[in-house]
Order: sequence, then structure tokens, then C-alpha cells
Amino acid sequence: MGTSPATAGPRRSATARALAFLAVGATALTAGTVTAQSTVAFAAGAPAQAAFKLHPASQGHIDAVGRTAPLSTSDCVSQIGIHCYSPLQYRAAYDLNPLYQEGITGKGRTIVIVDSYGSPTIQHDLETFDKQWGIQDTNVEVVKWGNVPAFDPKNADQVSWAGETTLDVEYAHSIAPDAHIVLVETAVSETEGVTGLPEMMAAEQSLIKQGKGDVITQSFGATENTFPGFDKGDYKSLTDLRFAFKTAAEHNVTVLASSGDNGVTDSDLNNNLYPYKVNSWPSSDPLVTSVGGTELTLDNNGNRTAADKVWNDAYGAGGGGTSAIFDRPWYQTGVANVVGDHRGTPDISMSAAVDGAAWTYDSYDPTAVGWHLTGGTSEASPLFSGVVALADQAAGHRLGQLNWRLYGLSMLPAEWSGITDVTTGNNSWNNVTGYQAAEGYDLASGLGTIDGYTFVHALAGR
Repeated sequence: MGTSPATAGPRRSATARALAFLAVGATALTAGTVTAQSTVAFAAGAPAQAAFKLHPASQGHIDAVGRTAPLSTSDCVSQIGIHCYSPLQYRAAYDLNPLYQEGITGKGRTIVIVDSYGSPTIQHDLETFDKQWGIQDTNVEVVKWGNVPAFDPKNADQVSWAGETTLDVEYAHSIAPDAHIVLVETAVSETEGVTGLPEMMAAEQSLIKQGKGDVITQSFGATENTFPGFDKGDYKSLTDLRFAFKTAAEHNVTVLASSGDNGVTDSDLNNNLYPYKVNSWPSSDPLVTSVGGTELTLDNNGNRTAADKVWNDAYGAGGGGTSAIFDRPWYQTGVANVVGDHRGTPDISMSAAVDGAAWTYDSYDPTAVGWHLTGGTSEASPLFSGVVALADQAAGHRLGQLNWRLYGLSMLPAEWSGITDVTTGNNSWNNVTGYQAAEGYDLASGLGTIDGYTFVHALAGR
């Protein structure tokens, strides 16, 4: 990968022409997609409130004790046994530096990050992170939605979400350093019924209506099967939560979600993995761009020493598969031979492997202050949110719903589209056979990954 600025000009106009014929169909997205079996009658009375737990997609920290300084990739391999990467290596690997040289840094664009509880030290931690890598600082705008409880470093749930918050903010910012970051901290317990998700969706819708946010990244998910009524073919408890995404489509706001960290399966109500293929929402929603996971093999400077493959290591695997609830959206008509009659995920993939983990800095837990390694598709979604902010700036306007654009671009040669096919690896996990990466779209890596320079210009139609 790696396209020089000098040779990219002719590709932009060709890409714009190729996308133009798809624009008419894009308006269909604003109304959402008819759900499979959506005509099933809703049972009388409220559905039983199952023991339900929303979870961040991240696999969490690998190092339990914070390090005083990050290690190089080669030192990680020799000392820890896994690869580790800095934001500067991701910038190089995804060919983003030429964009920064052109002044495309996300300036004037806003990324909205939604996490439960948030982190009490996020501004300080981001500034420490930025100083380490020579990235310009930004002031994170924190929006508290509801009565967010005081942070308790002994509360495992709050600590888990603080780690997720740190990853989301630091890596969205590192990719689009001049984009404004809005962190929405919700006051949710996520222990009964679908408690938590309505608050998250209400917060997102409120910000959208205020005109605050060009792209929303969501590093959380809940297995479709765990929503009340699912086993009876009644999906209303899930589909009633789509209001924020419909509002986003109406206001031309891009919405992303991590595809999950358990391959083709995911957690049940007891936090055990299903012994068969399932999918998770909001990643499975047709109004959302699902971001899957790849494993990068880079040297200390961010140069590839091997082609990207589907994330599948000792710690997790990229989520992907078909929805049990949503019908195949129109933009996946061209890949109907892969997805069948249902919505397929992911759409695109970015770095997520734990054997290829990202360095984060945090100090919310006084017993583990320092540098940690984090992996999971909740790294991939904020990475891609930064890329979308770059493309929005390049286009001079919000790009809104991306999926029709992505599948349209995939019909072009990679040197024009910036979409790089991922053809190796699979997302089998926990003895559940998954999908194999293959040429073109697949249910392990989606359309593949990106060469940032070409992709941003192509997505912007320039």
C-alpha cells in the first residue's frame, strides 16, 4: 500500500464518476431497512426483562501493570511475545502522512464518541499520549448524559469502560488530530433488560439534532439473540432503538460500530459464548458502517512486513457474519452470493489484533498508571472514525451514510478506490467455524482494509 500524491489526481475524477450512479439509491438508507420477520405481533404487555449486559468490544488491557514508557515493536515481540504499535506506526501503515502534508487533518470536523461512565482522567491522559508521540493537543468536550456516578477505581465495570474511553479518544484523535472530539459519558448500569442502550441512543440523537457531530463511533455491542422477544421472532425491543440512526441518516451523520471480538459468535445473557453463529447490534444495523478487525505485521517504522490478515489470535477474533434480524440492504445486492438474504458484517476492517496491540496511556486507576496495550475492534472503529473525519474535511461536507459509497468504490480497482482486499485468515472462534477471507467481499474482513491517502480522496470524490 502507499499511493504518492503525485499520481493520485486522475483517480479522483474517475472515482467521482463511478460513485455518481449510486447516489440515487443512497436516499433509501434514510428510511432504514425492513427487518426480517418484522410483522410478528408484539406480545401483550412489556417483554420480560432478561439479565442483559452491554459490553465494550475491546478485549481490554494485556499489561495489568502500567509501564513507564511504551516499547518498540521489536522489544514487544522479544519481551512480551506480541507485536505492539504506536499511532505513528498506524499513520504510516495506512498511508495517512501525505494527507497531513496536504493539510487534511480533520480540521473543522467533529467526532462523537459514546461510552458508559467515561474516564475522569481523559484530558490529562490524552495530553500525555500526545506529548509522547508529538501529536498536537486538543480539548475533549465531555458531555455527561444523565447522573453519571463518581468514578470508583475498584468498580470493574467502570474501569473497563474507562479503558474503552481512553482507547477511543486517543486513537480517533491520533488519526484526525485537528478534529474536535466530543465524549458522551452515559450513566448506565447495563444490567437489566435493554437498560443503557436507550440512554446511549437518546444521547446520540440529541447531539445529532443539535448539529454536533459529523461521525459517531460506537465501540460496544449486544448480541441480537439477547434482546427480549428474540426467541419468539419479536424484534421490537431492538428495532425500537434505531431512532438515533434514522435521525443520523436524516442529518447526514456517519455512524460506525465495532463488529465484535468473538469471531462469528458472541456473549449470551450469562456472558458465555453461544455455541453457534450469532451477530451483534449496532454493528448489524444497515444504517451503521460495521468495522471489523485485521492483524497488521509492521516493523518499528510502521512498514508492512506481511499482508494484513483477518484478526484471529490467542485473545480474540474479528466479528462478522449475517444478521438474524435485518434483511439484506440494497447496497449489499452485489454481494448477495455471500450474505444471502440478510445483512452481512463487517463492511470494512482496520487494525484490531491483540498481537498487534495499540499503546494507550491512562491514569484513572491509581494502581496501574502508565502505558498499556489494548486490542479489539473497539480500536478499529475509532481508527476509522478518524479516517471519516479526514474524508469529510477533504469533501468539504459531511459524507453521511457511507455504505453505499464503500460498496460502490469496491467495484473500482484498488489503486483508484483505496480499498485493499484482505484475502487470508478467518474468524472462527470458540469452536464455532467462521468465515474465510477471500477475494472480494467476505464475512470475515468485509470489503477489506484501506490505503488512507487514496481512500480518503476517493471517498470525498476528489
